[in-house]
Amino acid sequence: MQIFKICTVFVLLAGWALAQAGQVQNLRVWSGPESTRAVLDLDGRVDYRLFTLDDPHRVVVDISSANIDGDLTFDREYSGIIEGVRHGARNGSDLRVVFDLDDKARPQSFLLEPAGDHGHRLVIDLYPEGAVSPGERVKEAVRSASTDGERDMIVAIDAGHGGEDPGAIGPGGTFEKEITLALSKELARRIDEAPGMQAVLIRTGDYYIPLAERYDRARKARADLFLSIHADAFQDFRVRGSSVYVLSRSGASSEAARLLARSENKADLVGGVNLDRGDDVLSSVLLDLSQSAALEYSNSAAETILDQLGTVRHRHRDRVERANFVVLRSPDVPSVLIEVGFISNPRDEQELSTAEHQRKVARAITSGVERHFQQTAPQGTWFANNRKPSRHVVQRGDSLGTIAQKYQVSVSRLRQVNNLNGDVIHPGSELVIPTGS
Repeated sequence: MQIFKICTVFVLLAGWALAQAGQVQNLRVWSGPESTRAVLDLDGRVDYRLFTLDDPHRVVVDISSANIDGDLTFDREYSGIIEGVRHGARNGSDLRVVFDLDDKARPQSFLLEPAGDHGHRLVIDLYPEGAVSPGERVKEAVRSASTDGERDMIVAIDAGHGGEDPGAIGPGGTFEKEITLALSKELARRIDEAPGMQAVLIRTGDYYIPLAERYDRARKARADLFLSIHADAFQDFRVRGSSVYVLSRSGASSEAARLLARSENKADLVGGVNLDRGDDVLSSVLLDLSQSAALEYSNSAAETILDQLGTVRHRHRDRVERANFVVLRSPDVPSVLIEVGFISNPRDEQELSTAEHQRKVARAITSGVERHFQQTAPQGTWFANNRKPSRHVVQRGDSLGTIAQKYQVSVSRLRQVNNLNGDVIHPGSELVIPTGS
């Protein structure tokens, strides 16, 4: 009887240990220009060890007290440097996963807690030797810009979300990340076709980029304007239309803007970013005094873009909104977030999924950017050298000082081009605004 009790306890303990074993549930793979990402979905936290082998090139992951049912399949269209994946038992209770590579790569790995629709995850990023760094890639994209005294204005275009982070999902199953990428590519094409402008795509495929790295790539490209493209969701499916946002260093301009910023700022958790970086760049960036000028310029660009969006589709807001978006926190690159619609609204989802409507929206944004540059581009750019003198009709209460401040020119230059000997101006008269101060 005593032996039976002991055997019973042993069987129960063995069953409990098996139940506590980690389960690898799935494998997902994405590739981008700089790296390939493999994500193992888990049912809980695990202990693991990772190392590389050569001849042939492999990355080996040993996961303690883990198992898996079936094969680890993945989409080879997005497999990047990964040629194949194998797995097997190790030491009786552990799991070994082997990634066969077509070239030598430097791996980085980290564990992620549950976020969004995802549970625990083990993320493995593979960086091929000799791969072009993100900074070099964006610099290369603008090296063709004119250097003959009429340089192009650089527009960095950021397609929101990507890879593990699908963004919002429409009632018809459309992913926000797909809409933003398609529209961003169309927008980049139109920007490149327009005289005096050059586009740089921050994300070119289905992979995720950390929020801070997005605006950092725009800085490396020396962008004159950063546009982040989104098509978010709202709890009320009736809400629709486009809206435009700039950074707020204080409170949001509306409750909807605050909720949207909170949602977008969580993207790094869903997208699979190692947030344990030991720095505080995001907060220190807000202390940079140069950001004040960038914010003023951002608002000017946002207003012209919002005006033009109103010519092709319904606007959710008739004014530029403000909220504390991480992706807009560049200290020196004017930045605008554009919600081209609400993918949670069936009509918006349907429209934004069509190439024709994407072309209309891209054309409107391009027109807004052009109008903004026509008024603000600095000397030495194509826009400044081809700018037609604008005119100002003097209103009651105007002075040369207030007019000069409005158009960012000097009072002396304003007098010179209008042949004024003093500061007296009369309501109804027309002043030529010079193209430079």
